[in-house]
Amino acid sequence: MATAAQLRWSGFTKHCSTNSNRQNLRGLNPTSPAVSFPVSNPQNHTIRLLRPKISKPELAFAGADGISGVAHGSGFGVSGGEAHANASSASSGLLFGILGLFLSGWRARVAADPQFPFKVLMEELVGVSACVLGDMASRPNFGLNELDFVFSTLVVGSILNFTLMYLLAPTASATSATLPAIFANCPTSHMFEPGAYTLLNRLGTLVYKGSIFAAVGFVAGLIGTALSNGLIKMRKMMDPTFETPNKPPPTLLNALTWAIHMGVSSNLRYQTLNGAEFLLAQTLPPLAFKTSVVVLRCLNNILGGMSFVILARLTGSQSVEAPKPVAGKEKLA
Repeated sequence: MATAAQLRWSGFTKHCSTNSNRQNLRGLNPTSPAVSFPVSNPQNHTIRLLRPKISKPELAFAGADGISGVAHGSGFGVSGGEAHANASSASSGLLFGILGLFLSGWRARVAADPQFPFKVLMEELVGVSACVLGDMASRPNFGLNELDFVFSTLVVGSILNFTLMYLLAPTASATSATLPAIFANCPTSHMFEPGAYTLLNRLGTLVYKGSIFAAVGFVAGLIGTALSNGLIKMRKMMDPTFETPNKPPPTLLNALTWAIHMGVSSNLRYQTLNGAEFLLAQTLPPLAFKTSVVVLRCLNNILGGMSFVILARLTGSQSVEAPKPVAGKEKLA
């Protein structure tokens, strides 16, 4: 008579035999109900080879970033998306880095001079308008025959006026600011900055700032002249009958003219203006001081607009073409 242990061993042997038969049936007949179980075990290579490959719906979004539409979610789509994301994050980081640097500089200037935002506003609204008026007043027929030149002055002047204000304004961390070795002992903001500076040191600031303004004027002149000439060409494309009253200014020559104007005329005028405003802020009440800022910046920009027209005529960057004679008058002559 079989013992309990023998009965258990017999049952275990039959169970193993049954499982072995099922494995053999799976290899011989792919349509057997045995293969209808969901393939959830990645170790079962036999079923993965015999079953047809069916793309999983949830993996159809592997190429949703527009780089790879492979349904099985290959690594190419992922790596492409990561590269795109890395490039976007790098450009965003550069943009935010520049913006953060500008905002930090703005806060430092406002901390040193609480009137700085008001001065910038007056410079852009009143100053640029006065500059355009001075430019037009220096041209024949009040510049109505040279509006293309006036527009170029408006574009470049708007860029440069803000740049001048920003670079000349004192900052709260002016003591930590450093200039190149040759100008190490010079004022960091403008030549009339308070401090125990010698005349030679103040003249050094005039030269250093003048070189910076000349470089900025050259770049802004390139941008402004190219922009105004591009708008004129666009106008001609839209209206073939349109003719400019003057020859468009050469981009390079006009940029050099702006560089000279910024390095000499604007440098002297704005440095003097900063010194005058510093003295007025110490003696005048707030309302009188703001009024003086408006008046001084109007006069400064009118003078700047007139001086640029004279310089542009001397360099030949803005030459006025002689009016064409009328055919009837030629016959009469």
